[in-house]
Amino acid sequence: MKNNKLDHIDKEILDMLQKNARISLKDIAEKVYLSSPAVSARIDSLVESGYIEGFHASLNTEKMGYHIKAFISLEVAPVDKPEFYPYIESCKNVVECNCVTGDYSMLMEVLFPNTDELDQFIGELQRFGRTKTLIVFSTCVEHRGIRL
Repeated sequence: MKNNKLDHIDKEILDMLQKNARISLKDIAEKVYLSSPAVSARIDSLVESGYIEGFHASLNTEKMGYHIKAFISLEVAPVDKPEFYPYIESCKNVVECNCVTGDYSMLMEVLFPNTDELDQFIGELQRFGRTKTLIVFSTCVEHRGIRL
């Protein structure tokens, strides 16, 4: 990788790792026509330059007992953000929290075992401002990597 620019081989490697972070170096090497050590060096370079931030396993949340997925919008006043950020970071059911534009300042994805626990959490959140909650019935496109 020259000058922090991705070439077509780097993009192929990233695409394969997005689809399966456990793919072997040998399998990648065969597909990009490089040696395993060369692929390993490229992956190390992609990590060092920040293109790869980590390697993860996708879990089946329902099997883990989380049957309710919801998106919660929350209106947080700027003055409350220093208290809100550490609070939301400590909430284990919050999968993601984004500061967004629009009528609400935060958008969260949450997972809960049941609606009672979701309702309790929403009640706690309301100390920071008004909320709007959307409960997910089904997901037609699961989280996927970016297309390279």
